[in-house]
Amino acid sequence: MILKKIEAGPLAVNCYIIGDEKSMEAAVVDPGGDADAIYSLLKSEGLTCVKIINTHAHFDHVGGNADLKEMTGADIYIHADEAPSLQHSDGAAKMFGVSAGKSPAADKFVADGDMIEIGELKARVAEIHGHSPCGIALIFDDEKIAIVGDSLFAGSIGRTDFPGGNYDALIGDIKEKIFTLPDDTVILPGHMSETTVGREKQYNPFFS
Repeated sequence: MILKKIEAGPLAVNCYIIGDEKSMEAAVVDPGGDADAIYSLLKSEGLTCVKIINTHAHFDHVGGNADLKEMTGADIYIHADEAPSLQHSDGAAKMFGVSAGKSPAADKFVADGDMIEIGELKARVAEIHGHSPCGIALIFDDEKIAIVGDSLFAGSIGRTDFPGGNYDALIGDIKEKIFTLPDDTVILPGHMSETTVGREKQYNPFFS
């Protein structure tokens, strides 16, 4: 696996590039903006973006969708419950005093248990409710890596006061879908630094 992170967009979201070393196909997860920089990183690694995957539809995670899709021709993947918000990402950004590009409509919908193939890599989709109507985590079981969007952070969890937020649902899904992974699974969140399942189970104050 080729794994690259770039902070993108007005809120410096963690955008992840996941590449297959054999096919050199890649998925870009949560391009929050700065599509030129993301595209340059893809090219420098010799990767071809074949999928754009949004963990959820908040503006800081989808602001680069349009430009990156135009550059690569890649399909946009998201959960169906998040899809309506894609069309309003620019307006949501203005409420925070920043600007973000309006996303095109999604090309593909994913749901709990689906497998997304990136060359020979396979990401298992897990629905994580509560930060937004229905975000997703991408779990690479063989590599022990989970990209979790804004559901779980090092020592914290995602906000639940946005439309579609639900604290109990978020806590429940993290326990059921993330904390059941091996303790040495690396957690790649939407903001801030990476962590592990074991560390969050032991030290995250929301689960003590």
